[in-house]
Amino acid sequence: MLDVGALVERVGPTLLRTVITGEPSVCVGDVVIAEPGEPASAAEGDLVLGIAVGDRPSAVELVRRCGELGAAAVLLKAPVGTDEQVAEAARDSGIGLVEVRAGTAWAQLVWLIRAAMAGTGVGQASESTADPGVADLFRLADAVADVVDAPVTIEDAHSQVLAHSARQDLTDPARISTIMGRRQPDDVLAKFRSRGTFRQLTKGSSAIFVPAQQDGTLPRLVVPIRMGGELLGSMWAVVPGPVSEERASAFADTAPLVALQLLRWRAVADVQRRRSAEQVRLLLDGGEGWRAAANELAVPNEAHRVIAIEIPESDDSAEGHRLALWEWITRGVGRRPLVTEAGAVLYAIVPDRARGGGWPELREALVSHEASPPPLIAVGTAVAVADVPRSRAQADELIALLRAGHMQQRVAVYEDVWHLLILSRMAGASTDAGVGSLGPLPVLREHDRAQGTEYLPTLHAWLRHPGDPRRASRELRVHPNTFRYRMKRIGQLVEVDLDDPDVRSALLVQLLAERWAQHG
Repeated sequence: MLDVGALVERVGPTLLRTVITGEPSVCVGDVVIAEPGEPASAAEGDLVLGIAVGDRPSAVELVRRCGELGAAAVLLKAPVGTDEQVAEAARDSGIGLVEVRAGTAWAQLVWLIRAAMAGTGVGQASESTADPGVADLFRLADAVADVVDAPVTIEDAHSQVLAHSARQDLTDPARISTIMGRRQPDDVLAKFRSRGTFRQLTKGSSAIFVPAQQDGTLPRLVVPIRMGGELLGSMWAVVPGPVSEERASAFADTAPLVALQLLRWRAVADVQRRRSAEQVRLLLDGGEGWRAAANELAVPNEAHRVIAIEIPESDDSAEGHRLALWEWITRGVGRRPLVTEAGAVLYAIVPDRARGGGWPELREALVSHEASPPPLIAVGTAVAVADVPRSRAQADELIALLRAGHMQQRVAVYEDVWHLLILSRMAGASTDAGVGSLGPLPVLREHDRAQGTEYLPTLHAWLRHPGDPRRASRELRVHPNTFRYRMKRIGQLVEVDLDDPDVRSALLVQLLAERWAQHG
C-alpha cells in the first residue's frame, strides 16, 4: 500500500506535484471522480479527482467535504490546484492536495495511478492474455470510464471491439451484443450511420452526443481516435443523457492517449502476426519446417481443413478489405484460426470439429459476416496436420473455379462439389490433348463464328436432353420448332451419327471441355 507522497513519486513529477502532504499514515485505497455540482462521494483513503472543478469556491468545498469523509487527497489542475485558499482548506481538513500538471489527460492519470497502486509497470501486459497490449487497453478503458463516468468500449476503424471497461452499471442490448460479438451488430451500425454518427467521426476530434433511440438504445458519447490524420478507431460511452461540456471535453482529451496505446498495440500485434503468418505458410507448404512450425503454433493433433478466402478485386480497396477480414477472423470464433496471406488469397487452418473454434463455427461466422463485395470461400477436405498441403491444394483448385464463375455459391467445400471438379479436370485434360479439333465440331464452331448461328449450344442442349426437344428448347429459351430446325441444319452441315452412344459421349466431352475452358 502507498501513501500519497509515495504514489506521487511513483507516478512522477512530470504529471503530479504535491502541494499539501496531508496525513502521512493514510494509505491510498482507490481513485474516484468528483461529480460537478454533486456532493463528493469518497471513502477513507480515496484519491479524489476534481475533473470538472474550475473555480475556487467549488475547489474549497470539495476539499473540505473530502476531508470530512477521510479521503487521502484531492487532485486538481491549476489554477485552483495551486490556489492558496484551496491549500489552506486542505491544511485545515488534514487532507492532501496534489496539483495535476497542465496538459495531463485525466484518463492517462487514472491509468498510471492504478498501475502504480497495483505495483505494475506502465504498459505491462497481463500474463492472462496472449495479446500484446490488450491488458493495457482494458485498463485504459477502465480509466476512461472513470473519467466519463460511463461504461466504455474502445473500437477499431472497422467497429471491432478491442477493449471494454469492466463497469456495467449502465447498459442496453446494443452494448451487450457489441461486447459479446466483439463488434457492433450490423443493425446497430445501420442506425448510427443513418444518424450521421460515422460521418461526424471522420471530421474533427470533439465528442459527439448521440441521443437515445426509439428501440431502447441508450444515448452514446462518441469520440474519434486518430493519429496524424489517420482514423484509428473510436470510443463509445453509454450515458444516461446529455453530459456537461467539461466531462465531454475530458472524454475527448483521452483520445490522444488511447491513440498512442492503439499504435503500440498494433505495432506489437503486427510483429506477432507476421511471425505467425510465416509459420502458417511453412505449414501450408510442407517440407522440412512444417513440424517445427506446428509446434510453435501449438496446432492440436487432430484433423484440420484449409480455408482459402478471396475478396474479388473490384476496386483499389480490396487489400484493405483483406486486412480487415484477417483482423476480424483472428479475433473470431473460439480458438483463433491460423491465418496467412499469399497474393490476393487469405488462408486459414482450422480444426474440423463441431465446437471450440472449428470449421462449422467459422463457416457460420463467414456466411453471416456482411462484406461488400462478398468473399469467395473454398474449403479443402479434413486432413492430418502433416497433410495440410494437400488440403491447401484442394482449396486452391476450388477458389479458381469460384473465381471463374463455375459455381454460384459463396462457400465451396471440396467433397461436396466432386462432379464439378471432374468436369474441370476433364476440360483441362481435353484441352491439353487437343480433342476440340477432332470430329465435326470445328465445322460447326466456324459456322457459328462466321454466320452468327448457335449450333454448338443447340447440339449441347440436345446431348443433355436426348429425345426431349421441349426441355432442350426451354434451356436455350427458343421455340421447339426453332430447336428442331437447328438440329436439321446441323445434320445437313456435318455427317455425324447421333444414334451411336459413343459418338454422343465423345461430343459431350468435347462440348463440356470447350465450355469450361472458355470460362476458365
